[in-house]
Amino acid sequence: MPRHALIRALVVALALSAVATACDVPYVERGDLTALRERGTVRILVPRRSSRHGLPRSGHPLELDRELAAEFVRSLGLQPRFVWVSAHDDLIPALLQGRGDMIAASLTVTVDRNSQVGFSRPIRHVREVVVTTLGDTTLRSPADLVGRTVWVRPSSAYWETAQQLADSHPALSVVAASERLDTPEILYRVARQEIDLTIADDHIVDETLTYLPAIRAAFPVGDERAIAWATRPDASDLLAAMNQFLSRAKVDERRPHRYLGDLPALRMRGAIRFITTNTAATYFIWRGQLLGFEYDLARRFADRFGLQLEIVVPPSQANLLSWLRQGYGDIVAAGLTPSRERELLGVRFSRPYHQVLETVVARADDDAVTTVEDLAGRTVVVRRRSSYWNTAEALKAEGIGLRLAAAPESLATEEIIDRVAAGDYDLTIADSHILEIELALRDDIRRAVEIGEPISHSWAVREEDTLLLQVIDQFFREEYRGLWYNLTHDRYFATPQRIRERAAERVARTGEISPYDSLIRHHAERAGFDWRLVASQVYQESRFDPDARSFAGALGLMQIMPRTAAAYGVDDATEPASNVAAGVRYLEHQYSLFEELPESERIWFALASYNAGYGHVQDARRIARRRGLDPDVWFGQVETVMPLLARTEYYERAPHGYCRCLEPVKYVRAVRDRYEAYTRVLAAVGPLGTGAQ
Repeated sequence: MPRHALIRALVVALALSAVATACDVPYVERGDLTALRERGTVRILVPRRSSRHGLPRSGHPLELDRELAAEFVRSLGLQPRFVWVSAHDDLIPALLQGRGDMIAASLTVTVDRNSQVGFSRPIRHVREVVVTTLGDTTLRSPADLVGRTVWVRPSSAYWETAQQLADSHPALSVVAASERLDTPEILYRVARQEIDLTIADDHIVDETLTYLPAIRAAFPVGDERAIAWATRPDASDLLAAMNQFLSRAKVDERRPHRYLGDLPALRMRGAIRFITTNTAATYFIWRGQLLGFEYDLARRFADRFGLQLEIVVPPSQANLLSWLRQGYGDIVAAGLTPSRERELLGVRFSRPYHQVLETVVARADDDAVTTVEDLAGRTVVVRRRSSYWNTAEALKAEGIGLRLAAAPESLATEEIIDRVAAGDYDLTIADSHILEIELALRDDIRRAVEIGEPISHSWAVREEDTLLLQVIDQFFREEYRGLWYNLTHDRYFATPQRIRERAAERVARTGEISPYDSLIRHHAERAGFDWRLVASQVYQESRFDPDARSFAGALGLMQIMPRTAAAYGVDDATEPASNVAAGVRYLEHQYSLFEELPESERIWFALASYNAGYGHVQDARRIARRRGLDPDVWFGQVETVMPLLARTEYYERAPHGYCRCLEPVKYVRAVRDRYEAYTRVLAAVGPLGTGAQ
């Protein structure tokens, strides 16, 4: 089982944790809170394409809505279980039929829906807006809709709004968009001018604008609408518990986009905004889950003080401190090195929470640099506004005759390392924790020489926010190098063991691939998969080791997280039969997300989604389409662009953000190639069965 420090931590730590777990529900329950307490579970209904909103960048993480719902259920002493339904219009029928107990899916309160379900107090308020392209400056009011066409899904709340617009403006045409298209995809089609107009909630448009600036909100339509949770209309006790929880959580506090204030003001608002970057060392999304070392620290800090966490990602790392001063956020958490130059910008730094060594990075075949003195005559390429620039300047001042060249400010450190590996740049400097991630994933670079003493990272606040700084310092005094901190740090940065004993990959003359052939075959054929392909996937995940366990806690043959197993009704995730059953059902779920693709392609996209997450695969398909490739073909098409999601110019414009997506490319090819080998060998020795294809 490959165990790269970052990717394995992501791929297995994220496999269907509580935010994206669900299953076919084995019972019908229409009772109120008392009945749910007897079962010990509350089933939370969510639409199948649960990661459609992408990486939260603008302060209101939609993915956290479901985490908030799970937190509510746990506050009752019950176990949350997420239940997938095919589309938004299936949510209310599933609720009323007793296939779920509550809906947490950014559901807009409408008159029609209010007659069917019981809505909680709002979790937010939104305005619907008409959306057009950025270059369309003629559309400024409803009077400008003459001859225009608006595309919306009939099942959405936007359909009702569009019909009302058409009633008052008969020259407006309303077209039904496919129910398979989520709102961000419809916005993409507006940006590409494939369709004329659409309607969307303002917060979704704001989020989309952070990576898709080719659209604009032309004008608002109607009054503010509430977004809320829903339950059955007769579940009065459950509804009351929801409202009590939401009241305590202060989730619908109205706040301006920019504001200043110290700790008392934040507590009054009930929320705290962290400004960070979208990188593997800070904050990213994987398999629908929000992750990152800085993100985990921020979550723990917010939870400690009972505040709602909001994440803000500026368009460039150069904007971090200016956005803090302007009031877009309250804390910068992005691995910043304190400096006098930065303090002069009007910020103060916390006590250190992380230490790194700045390290020169060279190509793997370049062994000429082993000491600082060996840098003489070499060119070091770093961003001018990074701390690495000051380090290189200091070396020059000490008499080291290196040449210093400025990299574009838009390039992340990981991308500069890529250019060193490719031979475009000579050398660069990186923090040791960033380099550890790179070394865990590649063998074309090396650690050349460490520079100086360890350097500290700190969080930054506005210089006047002294009370906030005090509680941050107290937080790090209590957490730094404690058990939770060490486990979290190791999850992202622990160096993997490079030498691993690998089981021989062969098929016995009896036609046996593994000791688990009959088990794999049973579950694969039930789902309609070729059992040999699933066997190849199991090998890729665990090398057929039922005791395989990642340090993130993923277990067994198909590397399933315990909470994922529980969501599928599995009590013991280490038991091979249960583990394979849960893993195949998850693969089946991923397969169902690509129903519009040719049958010959769906399994490859499903495998990529199993490994990297549906959202990143969809991002890659969009890039493929823009580059003139076929977004419905994996090999030679989408797979060729998926690694681009590690580059700033691509992930800044991708809904799901940063991804080291060379991993799923290798994953799918390895599974495919091994599957073909299994097929050939089994054909030669006499197959045990072919399964459904």
